[in-house]
Amino acid sequence: MTKLGVGIGWRPEIADAVEGLTGVDWVEVVAENICAGHLPDSLERLRARGVTVVPHGVSLGLGGADRPDAGRLAALAEKAEALGAPLVTEHIAFVRAGGPLTATPLLEAGHLLPVPRTRDALDVLCENVRIAQDALPVPLALENIAALVSWPGEELTEGQFLAELVERTGVRLLIDVANLHTNRVNRGEDPAQALAALPVEAIAYVHVAGGLERDGVWHDTHAHPVPRPVLDILADLASRVSPPGVLLERDDHFPPADELAAELSAIRATLAAARPRPLLIGAGARVSGGPMPIRPSATRASAAAAAATGASGASGTAAGAAAAVPAIPVGLGDGPGVGPGVAADRVLGARQRVGVAEAALLSALVAGTPAPEGFDVRRLGVQSRALAAKRADVVAKVAPELPEILGDGYRPAFLAYARSRPMTDGYRHDALDFVEGLLVAGRPEDAEVRRRLTAWWRERAGVRPPGPAARFAHRVRTVLGRG
Repeated sequence: MTKLGVGIGWRPEIADAVEGLTGVDWVEVVAENICAGHLPDSLERLRARGVTVVPHGVSLGLGGADRPDAGRLAALAEKAEALGAPLVTEHIAFVRAGGPLTATPLLEAGHLLPVPRTRDALDVLCENVRIAQDALPVPLALENIAALVSWPGEELTEGQFLAELVERTGVRLLIDVANLHTNRVNRGEDPAQALAALPVEAIAYVHVAGGLERDGVWHDTHAHPVPRPVLDILADLASRVSPPGVLLERDDHFPPADELAAELSAIRATLAAARPRPLLIGAGARVSGGPMPIRPSATRASAAAAAATGASGASGTAAGAAAAVPAIPVGLGDGPGVGPGVAADRVLGARQRVGVAEAALLSALVAGTPAPEGFDVRRLGVQSRALAAKRADVVAKVAPELPEILGDGYRPAFLAYARSRPMTDGYRHDALDFVEGLLVAGRPEDAEVRRRLTAWWRERAGVRPPGPAARFAHRVRTVLGRG
């Protein structure tokens, strides 16, 4: 396992500060924010100094019902090679749902959403992880995510889900202690129980980040100082195993360099003060201070066999999902009638059930359809508003001219647009669709602002903006439900 040390998330807004910080052993970069053939000069200078750079993906959606997109995997692999990275990381999450698998419109969340902790979802995730592992030139580590909502009818705890994922695929773990704190506040989950169930020998590194509590909900903002409870969870983890790496994340409201340095110092102090436990009994625990060896079943070759022989999932959580595929007993993968074809059919059935469930949840969050049965409607509203706000923030970064042109009117206009227009094709198309919607509606009323928006849209869309006839046709299609 690569020893990384203490690092910080590299972001363009704090590139100079990161280069000037002392004692930074490594940095992590959002993979989707860089091009393999044209790395930022700051990253090149850090690499020249011997600083390790790890790409951190956010768009694969390995917890989604569909197989991972080959193009996205190829791009992530290319970036890993361009950076000379010792590993790549992603999330245990879904970011899009719908499409041909469920015969529903394809929708994008624009952010990470939790997968149901069911046998079905685990089967799908394990197969997707193996596909990703085969496509990547370096090891893969997956991150536990923060969540505002809980799935009804879950069959596994977070610790159990992660432990079985590691055993079946050999994937490494990126443990975010801030996300464990978020899930304690929002979902009543005990971080200590999750850590006790983890195979700690699989931990590649750890994330530390800040957030804030509002109306009884913890928001994992990455835009606020790291609170004491998050450092306490880091101390608990460090008492169980010495993590190969720990990284401070900051994505917005960037503080001065001295504040970043102080947070890094607090992380180092927490690690130094953590007292190792001489004897821990339980899944993933260290005995007498030594790491547990990876079990043979966790190798990539045997992981494929494990998938073919693992226990089947339940019938799924979404109403109207397909009937459950019968369970296949463990250890019968090579028996008569229980070969690879049966296992493949079982995973396909799991994909369909997970797909229906995730599409129903995402549609409720971004398209205003009724909440699926068993979900907390109030909490879904919180999550829906958080997704729309995140979407507005990212579009503002992708197209910074829009907040400049629209001024204070940008955010309310975008949120109004987002309530009726789910994202279907990424943030850049979202920005174009947003502006087109304003122009179709003859907004804003200020002619000069509208002229600037028209020029912006024309330059990027490569076609003429809609004229009066096109606007009228668009309104007719919208009224008829085809817009």
